[in-house]
Amino acid sequence: MLKATLRSFLAHKGRLMLSALAVILSVAFVAGSLIFSDTVSRTFDRLFASTAADVTVTPKETLDETVPSGRTLTLPASLADRLSQVDGVAAARAEVDVDGLTVADEDRESVGPTTGAPTIGTAWNPTERSPVELTSGHAPEGGAQVLIDADTADGKDVRIGDRLTVIGQEGSFPVEVVGIVTFTTTNPGAALVFFDTEAARTKLLGDPKAATSISLDAADGVSDAELKRRVADALGADANAGTYELRTADEQAESDVEQLGGFLDIIKYVMLGFAGIAVLVGVFLIVNTFSMLIAQRTRELGLLRALGADRRQVRRSVLTEALLLGLVGSTLGLAAGIGLAVGLIELMGLLGMNIRAAEMVIGWGTPVTAYVVGLGVTFVAAYLPARRAAGVSPMAALSDAEIADIGRPLRLRAVVGSVVGAAGAAALVGCAVSSQTSTAASLLGLGVILTLVATVIAGPLLVRPVIRVLGGAFPALFGPVGRMSQRNALRNPRRTGATAAALMVGLALVGGMSVASASMTRSFDEQIDKTLGADFVVQNTNFVPFPREITDRIRDTEGVGLVVRSQFTTIAVRLPDGDRVKTTAVAYEPELDEVADITYARGDSAAALADGHLAMDKDFAEDHGVRVGGTVPVEFQGGRRAELTVGALTDQESADGFGSQGGIFFGLGTLEKYAPGGQDAAVYVNAASGTSAEDLRAGLEKTLDPYPQVQVRDIADYKELVHNQIAVLLYLVYALLGLAIIIAVLGVVNTLALSVVERTREIGLLRAIGLARRQLRRMIRLESVVIAVFGAVLGLALGLVWGVCTQQVLALQGMTALAIPWGTIVAVMIGSAVVGVVAALLPALRASRMNVLAAIAHE
Repeated sequence: MLKATLRSFLAHKGRLMLSALAVILSVAFVAGSLIFSDTVSRTFDRLFASTAADVTVTPKETLDETVPSGRTLTLPASLADRLSQVDGVAAARAEVDVDGLTVADEDRESVGPTTGAPTIGTAWNPTERSPVELTSGHAPEGGAQVLIDADTADGKDVRIGDRLTVIGQEGSFPVEVVGIVTFTTTNPGAALVFFDTEAARTKLLGDPKAATSISLDAADGVSDAELKRRVADALGADANAGTYELRTADEQAESDVEQLGGFLDIIKYVMLGFAGIAVLVGVFLIVNTFSMLIAQRTRELGLLRALGADRRQVRRSVLTEALLLGLVGSTLGLAAGIGLAVGLIELMGLLGMNIRAAEMVIGWGTPVTAYVVGLGVTFVAAYLPARRAAGVSPMAALSDAEIADIGRPLRLRAVVGSVVGAAGAAALVGCAVSSQTSTAASLLGLGVILTLVATVIAGPLLVRPVIRVLGGAFPALFGPVGRMSQRNALRNPRRTGATAAALMVGLALVGGMSVASASMTRSFDEQIDKTLGADFVVQNTNFVPFPREITDRIRDTEGVGLVVRSQFTTIAVRLPDGDRVKTTAVAYEPELDEVADITYARGDSAAALADGHLAMDKDFAEDHGVRVGGTVPVEFQGGRRAELTVGALTDQESADGFGSQGGIFFGLGTLEKYAPGGQDAAVYVNAASGTSAEDLRAGLEKTLDPYPQVQVRDIADYKELVHNQIAVLLYLVYALLGLAIIIAVLGVVNTLALSVVERTREIGLLRAIGLARRQLRRMIRLESVVIAVFGAVLGLALGLVWGVCTQQVLALQGMTALAIPWGTIVAVMIGSAVVGVVAALLPALRASRMNVLAAIAHE
């Protein structure tokens, strides 16, 4: 049996390799994501561990920022002198590190990263742990000289002697580049600008006596943990009260890695998403391939049974073939995953994160996971065909029929599909009528899974009615060839359903996400039209706050009538029901009603923006027992706390008001009282009387020309910005669709190729009675097209239902508009027909080249 199994595997290796491609793709994405994330993690572990001081003292951050506020927490620089006296401290340095800077060249173009990485200003204070070394020029002296890193200098064509403008939280000032520093470790992708220590404190922090952290080096024989304990004792009440936070080198490195972890998780989850799609679609392909191979080998399996092989041996033989397929696919997939990881590392290099491919990390878990995925997928997919093979009777060896499953009743599928489908439909209905977002989202996920499973199970039941409609015009358009192509697709509903299911999965996903994204886009458009009343909004490109200097320049621009500032801040609110909610709040100037149209359930803007007051969304307030006139404890960044009075409740279409949980906002005066030092996140501008919008825009753009980080946007620009952000998600879905289509095409090719082999004698007879080669190719192409379009119809129908239910979930968050992207749906249908034509090219060509006599004599 083992010898027979190996011979059978080698005899069908060409057909099986098409199925192996699905395994290769899924394993490649899993292995590539693990290798890449392990490599990046190891690289940055070494970077942070090698550059962190033995003990670092920083101001205590009571609330991690969910959005940047522009505030920089500081501590006294004199603390370094005090801590240098602690027993065991070899050296103490007051550090200055400020991110969120903008550096512009003489052409007023930003020289910072375009990938979202920050531009960091820091004091030049080199030590043995510094990640850079001065390779040309000299150290900065005074406030007008800086060093810049070599990667930024090369990428932006900056040279020693060039004049730059630094735009920081304290305003803008000119500097001259006097030196270039080169990374001795991995460049994390940020741009670094080094200042003289005094200049860094004065111009970046606005306080010559401030610093952002204190770095301490331990004396010989003193461990980091011991030094941390001694420093904590020296700080006394300040350390115990939470004024300062102390970290050893290992703790600081771990904290830095955690901050990087979000970025790595995004990449890992995206790649694992691709792997999941490859696995899901690949299962259909492998099941179909093994089912067809077993159907064609009915007589062979029957002969083995007649010669003495029992059911278990036959089943084991088929599963062995599957495991051989999984072994080959996993090995090739692991190799492809290594190549994918190298490609990702090179891509990171183009984005400024220089990771050496030679230091690539392949942990033991990566190959283990790769083989578990590859072997597991093929084993699970081949199990049902293997059981079917074991059921072949010895008498089948005497039969001329080699095609199994045709004519078998579909009653069991009908019952199981109906039950699962009813459960899925009930979950989707529950999602649509639910009033709680979390409940609706859970029911949506359950409904999507159940309806997908039900459609896969019941797919063969839909083959005959749907394909009779889809191929109904074939006889009239293509004559007998069209009639035969339609009947070929109807011949084996199980096979047609399984082949179409692979395409259905991808198209259901894209259909659902297209409806959701179109609905989100229309909802945001309507929300912007209703709420945004300003002529223009000035914002940073990446929504990072900008200094007050820019706002002052806007006020002084000719034609400007009204300017309303806004700032973001992270707060924690203790609610009457006991919940502590950390969220983003917005602070506005009192003239908010002049630039925004806010609907209030209780109160008004005057009450909301009054000193010591706030406003929140009415639904959020009802859920947590908040009433107008009541007070809620609010914790601000920096640790200050206040009891704020609820002055108003909003009734915006968007349940989260201005993009954060609870829709909380208050007056700018309240924010500056409890958390001063923030920068403006957006400035709303109205034209003065007699000034046209076009003239005002021209004046603002001229005013803001020296500040490349900010843009002037009107309502149309704002909508386009939102559209582009939604499009990023949609592009990811389209990429997933592309992968699913590639595997689905392989499935159609495999099905048609095996079907051609299965119908060799039939094809020979058709050719003998006059069917031309061109007609034969057309028949196979039409069969492929109708199968592909059948998959598209099922997928898009399912996707539309999912999309509408997703929109109902979004409606609970205020996105109430429903939009169906009919253009996308029509394009997908046309694309599916094209996919069918492409998939049939090779099988049709092979069929047309068969020798007629040899085909008729085929056994």
